[in-house]
Amino acid sequence: MSIDRDLLEPLISHSEKNPLNFYLTLNGVTYSIIDVSITHSTIPVNEPTTRGGVYFSDTFAYKMKGAVEDLSIVPLLTKKMLGPSTEFGEIKITTKIEYEKKPLNLEIFTNLINSVQTLNSIELSMIIVKLNSV
Repeated sequence: MSIDRDLLEPLISHSEKNPLNFYLTLNGVTYSIIDVSITHSTIPVNEPTTRGGVYFSDTFAYKMKGAVEDLSIVPLLTKKMLGPSTEFGEIKITTKIEYEKKPLNLEIFTNLINSVQTLNSIELSMIIVKLNSV
């Protein structure tokens, strides 16, 4: 898993200082993500491994958490999470930051590793697998 840290570090810095607008798009519908946090932390493996033959997992990962308040997304997410579905796939999230004094649109590709539904929202835990500027 190779992530461009020259883009990721400003993204983390901006998201800590100023709330950014993050959007998740599934099946042509865009959902706003709130309370987003991005961290670099260990994951529960002792060595790099292939997880279920579907995706590669290193011992450290950039994790992203956030919540979607539109619960109509719930049935779409079950098709994206490893375990409930064999159609496991990446989720694309977009945002905009200022980078080197210019606006920069970012595409963040993630794997959904956990979700928790509350009465008003669904909280998503993801691992960042790719980051592109567009």
